[in-house]
Amino acid sequence: MKLTYTTKNQRLQVEIDSDSVKETFKKLAEFQEVFDESCCQLCHNEDLQFVVRTVDGNDYYELKCRKCFAKLAFGQHKTGGSLFPKRKNDDGSFDKEGKGWHKWNGKSD
Repeated sequence: MKLTYTTKNQRLQVEIDSDSVKETFKKLAEFQEVFDESCCQLCHNEDLQFVVRTVDGNDYYELKCRKCFAKLAFGQHKTGGSLFPKRKNDDGSFDKEGKGWHKWNGKSD
């Protein structure tokens, strides 16, 4: 089974090849969770950039707004190597305002 999916903003397209509907669903869900972010949730700009930073041998995956420089950080699953957007605050509460997007304010708390 093959499925072609285009992101909401029409910028990316993926072809998913799988053996079952369940496998297709899982692969599509993983793709959408990482790549279907259509705009910055702080300033609503659509010009986003995928960024990978390497610090001390560890890779950090982020989506960066090219207008206000806010970032959406991605975590990595321990098994399987897939990514997920970090949408919770440091205290574990769900981020309703920025939906995971944040800007560095120049202060270290």
